[in-house]
Amino acid sequence: MRQNQQNSFTMTHSPDWRALTRQALLARELDQFEEQELVAGKMTDPRRIVKYQFSAGGHELVQTLLADALTHPHDAAGVYYRSRPFLLGIGLTVREALAGSLGRVGSESEGRDAGVMHNLVSRGRATALPCGGDIGSQYSPSAGWANAIRYRARVLGQTDWEGAIAVGMGGDASAASNGFWAGLNIATTQNLPMLFWIEDNQYGISVPAHLQTPGGNIAANLAAYGNLKIFDCDGVNPPAAAAAIYDAVRYVREHGPALARLRVPRLQGHTYGEDQRAYKSEELLERERAQDPIRHLREFVLQNGMRAAEWDALLADVRAEIRAAWQEAVELPAPDAAQAARFVFADELAPLQGGLRPEGAQIAMGSATPQPEGTRMNMLDAIRKTLEHELRVNPRMLLFGEDVGPRGGVHRATVGLQKEFGDARVFDTSLNEEGIVGRALGLAWAGLLPVPEIQFRKYADPSQNQLDDIGTTRWRTANKFANPMVVRMPAGFAVKPFSVLSDPWHSPTNEAPYTHMVGWRVAFPSNAQDAVGLLRSALRGDDPTIFIEHRALLDTNHARRPYPGDDFCLPFGVAACVSPGDELTVITWGECVYRCLDAAQAFPGRVEIVDLRTLIPWDRALVLASVKKTGKAMVVHEDLMTSGFGGEIIATIASEAFADLDAPLERVTAADTPIPFHPNLFEALLPTVEKIRATMERLLNF
Repeated sequence: MRQNQQNSFTMTHSPDWRALTRQALLARELDQFEEQELVAGKMTDPRRIVKYQFSAGGHELVQTLLADALTHPHDAAGVYYRSRPFLLGIGLTVREALAGSLGRVGSESEGRDAGVMHNLVSRGRATALPCGGDIGSQYSPSAGWANAIRYRARVLGQTDWEGAIAVGMGGDASAASNGFWAGLNIATTQNLPMLFWIEDNQYGISVPAHLQTPGGNIAANLAAYGNLKIFDCDGVNPPAAAAAIYDAVRYVREHGPALARLRVPRLQGHTYGEDQRAYKSEELLERERAQDPIRHLREFVLQNGMRAAEWDALLADVRAEIRAAWQEAVELPAPDAAQAARFVFADELAPLQGGLRPEGAQIAMGSATPQPEGTRMNMLDAIRKTLEHELRVNPRMLLFGEDVGPRGGVHRATVGLQKEFGDARVFDTSLNEEGIVGRALGLAWAGLLPVPEIQFRKYADPSQNQLDDIGTTRWRTANKFANPMVVRMPAGFAVKPFSVLSDPWHSPTNEAPYTHMVGWRVAFPSNAQDAVGLLRSALRGDDPTIFIEHRALLDTNHARRPYPGDDFCLPFGVAACVSPGDELTVITWGECVYRCLDAAQAFPGRVEIVDLRTLIPWDRALVLASVKKTGKAMVVHEDLMTSGFGGEIIATIASEAFADLDAPLERVTAADTPIPFHPNLFEALLPTVEKIRATMERLLNF
């Protein structure tokens, strides 16, 4: 079990029922104000209509109590779309909440995200981690924050983090998600200070709980789960709920993972306007109304010293606050359209939370000029040496994934690193890519630099929700949160003596989907020197990066280069002209660079080959200048043709250099099929040297 730590942080356990009552009433009345006056059909002015209304009716009491319990300044909660009562409890103002509902300036996202998708940098209490729209996506990032708590307290010696916890908040249906189980395995195997918080209203939209979870009770099902304390309470009964919630938070602070199941009613539909009678009987609806926690809260406080007049005064005060905040919110301006695309990537304005910039811990970029040293080394050793150096100079960098520890990775890129830097910094994970990438997100939000490894490109597919959310976080939160990281993944076929190793599961490059993900930089180096420079730039940058390592280049002679020095940082978006020519431009990247070089030997001085090196951003200026010089162009890549990144390059050339073209634009790519196992099939479907040479010849003779 996690050892109890003596620290300066203490938490009070005596609830202030008057303050809690006001907070619960504020959440309820704000929902009702929107439902009764501001939604379509109630509000006629389109500028003042609340387009999304997700009521927290029935959930207010437990969320208010949780907010009261999370008093450590480094506590954090992964929230979901029904978490506004909690947000109000940790410092979100009513004006900000209404501004979010209206999409105005002054809201958490400045009009970029739906008003129910919350985030809040700590205002002295808990942080609300940016909400995703993917059900269950909050759990593994919350586990990442919990991981960061322990790392910052125990490895970095930042004792002010000791005693903090992370909470993953969700409804009962979210316990069916991949993200829930990924987060649960991370927290329990690592004994992290994390509370899994399940608001169980027995429905996921219209689907009843027994179709989400066997028996409809996740707490009962997890009673025997290793290293997990269970709290199961009536979320309608004020003293019982308070006791269970404060006990659960205290347990996590002192011991480790716990799950709290809070039984609550959902008094409104999933969203405003939904008629619950389509799937709930009148008897059930009446029983739920009888379980209204605000009704029970009123009975409780009146029995314990509060006068009815005081309750009425609190209610009147809350309503007045909401009306006053509404008058301010409707006067807030609409977002500036000129800023709509800002914060997709980092700019000069540092984020408030996440990454190394807010705390001044970012490592400075080095020189773009290589200082070659020693003999030529393969790409694998170059990557390992770069990781080793950056781990040494950056104590906030963590390297993890399946088999990266004692084994040193399935491709041996991390051999010896755990032994040198310890298992808190270089560590193995469970076999769950959603959890690997989701944990990285929470670590990055907590001010660390995660470097997760995905064993093969194909294996990253289960993490797609997390990858999407990572790329859009800075934009969705208007630069309040950022999450720089480097996700390393080998891709493509491998080369062994006398053979090529390929198959549908380990060999796709499939880089095109990543170029379509907003907010990600994508690197695809073709040699050891470029791999060093791009990897170091990514590790010292402020954006999330997909770093693709082609398996056929890891230990082959043509990709070897001298190590360019520990200061070498290659800028993204700068391509290399690897072979000059006057009559045809060939744009390529990765292993295909060498196939193109081989093919061009038949046409000395006539073919100019451009190695893009990075796909997001890509060097449009160099490509267009080359095409305008040669008048002809072709793109060669290993990914599929349909919707491959080559189509983007060709579209750009057609748009911006059409008048300079003397021949049709061509592509040589893999066929639109999976990567085959047998060498005969492999050679038939991939862009071979012969296919590339034939296309070059056809264009040169056009």
